[in-house]
Amino acid sequence: MRKLSYQEIFAKRPTLSEISGIPRLPLYCLAENIRSLYNVGSIFRTSDAVMLSHLYLTGFTGFPPRKEIDKTALGAVDSVPWSHVPDSAEAVRQLKQQGIRITALEHTSRSVSYMDHAYEFPFCLVIGNEVDGISEALLQEADEAIEIPMLGLKQSLNVSVAYGVVMFHALNVCQT
Repeated sequence: MRKLSYQEIFAKRPTLSEISGIPRLPLYCLAENIRSLYNVGSIFRTSDAVMLSHLYLTGFTGFPPRKEIDKTALGAVDSVPWSHVPDSAEAVRQLKQQGIRITALEHTSRSVSYMDHAYEFPFCLVIGNEVDGISEALLQEADEAIEIPMLGLKQSLNVSVAYGVVMFHALNVCQT
């Protein structure tokens, strides 16, 4: 075994012009009130990796162009369809009108483990603020809630890490 060079890895990837012609998966994300622009950049990068259909940046979540987002997104702001919608509830209404299920990643009285959840596609994963999570108003609009089991002292992962865990699991489910 040997580590592949950057050129070998890059040669296997589509170009920016080619990516627009590749069908996207029935995966969506709504990011509500994300404080850290570095988290937003990381969310863009994961969204690119799973061929997300659309990323909705809502509330006070920062949006491109911002150097902090670019630092962690590494160009994914150009390959991921995204929009900034100030009103999170409006974005959810638009998604529901398109028949997209709204799945909150939040600790609730009805949350199930993301691994046990029966995913229905298309679906939109809602992720929330690093301190307060998803707003109560938006949580009431969700069709279901999932959570990541935590075994240690902390109750949650970093929002961009949690997003990656769930989206790669959903990608696996979607492709089987």
